[in-house]
Amino acid sequence: MPRFLTALPVYNEVAHVSAVLDEVLRFTTDVLVVDDGSTDGTSPLLAARVEERGDIRIVRHPRNQGYGSALATAFRETLAGEWDGLVTIDCDGQHQPQLIPTFIAAATTASAGRPAADIVSGSRYLQRFPGDSEPPAARRRINAEITADINTRLGLDLTDAFCGFKAYSRRGLEQLHITETGYAMPLELWVQAAAASLRIVELPVPLVYLDLARSFGGALDDAATRLAYYRSVLDRAEAAVASAVPGTAM
Repeated sequence: MPRFLTALPVYNEVAHVSAVLDEVLRFTTDVLVVDDGSTDGTSPLLAARVEERGDIRIVRHPRNQGYGSALATAFRETLAGEWDGLVTIDCDGQHQPQLIPTFIAAATTASAGRPAADIVSGSRYLQRFPGDSEPPAARRRINAEITADINTRLGLDLTDAFCGFKAYSRRGLEQLHITETGYAMPLELWVQAAAASLRIVELPVPLVYLDLARSFGGALDDAATRLAYYRSVLDRAEAAVASAVPGTAM
């Protein structure tokens, strides 16, 4: 049986983390929490859980470094161990832990004559589910525009560029070298994945928005500024790939 680590990036999720971890542990036994410098009581809550139950492992950043940084830590922890791959799932309650085995299966099992995927990415827009949330208009528009931009630039066929529910094969992780520390991290990931010709599969997941007022941080809360920033990240990631492999054109 393949062994996958399941990692949750966590920042100030004291209201959700216990319930989410209980649900995740119903479907996997190997769980890592990357506490990205929480200040709301999440950290002592997690420490108490380890002492009392010992059912998770924690890596804590001494200060908040960003969503991408938390995932980069999860990548390193996976590659430092003997794991066959990694599942990432957010801790705000929007993802469905019961799908973890399905994601792992897609990253380990060939189907329809195709090899197993290196990256299995959830898509909230591949299929409608009963009870799906209505996404905030600005977020949906930006997701659609950036997803289309990625597909045009990289020759991919994505429907959701930003979903955090993913599974990675070990081979896939070995090709990714993430430097983007914030929410734009998936954009760098897609550029590197395309450059490495990684096998990508999307799986449909329900669309659940629990925090309609989530802040992206400072000026990025403005939709136009955020869209321009995301495009600059794509430009920078493509330039980095081109400079690493002379003659590469993306």
